[in-house]
Amino acid sequence: MVHTGLWALQHRGQESSGIVSSDGSSLSVHKGMGLVAHVYDEKCFDSLAGELAIGHNRYATSGPSEISHVQPVISQDRNLAMAHNGNLPTTTRLSRFLISKGISPRFNNDSELMYKAVAYYFVKGLGLPEAVAKAFPLFTGVFSTLFMSVDTMVAVRDRRGIRPLSLGKIDGIGHVISSETCAINTVGGEYVRDIKPAEMVVINKSGISSQLLTKGKEMLDAFEFVYFSRPDSYLAGKSVNEVRKESGRQLAKENPNIKADLVIPVPDSGIPAAIGFSQASGIPFDMGLIKNRYIHRTFIRPAQSLRKNDVRLKLNPLPSVLKDKRVILIDDSIVRGTTSEEIVSLLRQAGAKEVHFLISSPPVKYPDFYGINTPNQNELIAATKTIPEIKKFIKADSLAYLSLKGLVKAIGLPQRDICTSCFTGKYPVSIGLNKKTIKFLGT
Repeated sequence: MVHTGLWALQHRGQESSGIVSSDGSSLSVHKGMGLVAHVYDEKCFDSLAGELAIGHNRYATSGPSEISHVQPVISQDRNLAMAHNGNLPTTTRLSRFLISKGISPRFNNDSELMYKAVAYYFVKGLGLPEAVAKAFPLFTGVFSTLFMSVDTMVAVRDRRGIRPLSLGKIDGIGHVISSETCAINTVGGEYVRDIKPAEMVVINKSGISSQLLTKGKEMLDAFEFVYFSRPDSYLAGKSVNEVRKESGRQLAKENPNIKADLVIPVPDSGIPAAIGFSQASGIPFDMGLIKNRYIHRTFIRPAQSLRKNDVRLKLNPLPSVLKDKRVILIDDSIVRGTTSEEIVSLLRQAGAKEVHFLISSPPVKYPDFYGINTPNQNELIAATKTIPEIKKFIKADSLAYLSLKGLVKAIGLPQRDICTSCFTGKYPVSIGLNKKTIKFLGT
């Protein structure tokens, strides 16, 4: 069941995968580098018996992409496991705590430091929920996290709820917790509710219970709506697909004077916004780019050289659709600009007469320190170039972004309840010394 859920969450991480299960007396683990399809086979499930399990697909944001950092984190004595989505921008408090207890923090990423802090209290004799609650104040950052012992699972979310985490139930079997609701549906579960910021949910044979560890206020990352989450997921009660369609409608309202023959998306994440733009503008929608379904998401590839090469492997233009057409091309975002330049080039080679590039989110001017790998502001094209300069760089006939106001309206939540740090530079969770590396550019 966890393996099936990991398939549904493959879009959130493509570098490695792992599962830890419990048979009630000991934990078993299987993990490796690569996609879910590559890491597991029928034989490995023989060693993963049990009725309690957690799984994780990794997208490296802290620590290199290598086997030693593959999650779930598990100790040699195999009495505790952990899976973590998010990032701690600063681990000073955690490291000082571990050093004070005689535990070395060297060579550990943020997830492994969190694990060691909980493990310290757990080994001392505290129950798993008590150990997590005791270590919680040390977690200075963003996390949607699962801890598991041989008989108990504990889910906990950071004070601002930057990364999603949802609870579901499976009638006659038990409960399921997932980063996105799409995986709950995939394993045959029923969505119950989102786990609240700073909430700890405990699941064991006695049932389910929860408590707030401190006062929390949800500020879900807007980029989850823009790009990261699957369109069939729900975040904060909002359909991701409908938010993206509405983003396209708002984009059309903000750019009413572009003359074009076709609206085409950059598949897949640009499709809902392109549909919305077409609906609002009356300009016909068509698929001018065909996606190779066996190529991963280029944005979350770890090296720029790999991302650029992936574009031509991933997308193929349709000259029969594009030849001699004025095209509005819709994408969800421009981060580094390299893939956008390649896509415009593909359309021109296929015969497009004009390419007007419209983006269904504001310019990404600031790096993310909360679990998306854009650590260097100088890598962000909107931080180093003006919109006219970006248009020239990607060789488009025109370029326009959705306004922040338009994105907030599309999401349908108050701006105070959304994390917009990558657009505004306002970070609701401390980024520590990283703040010194940020140049404020205005919004």
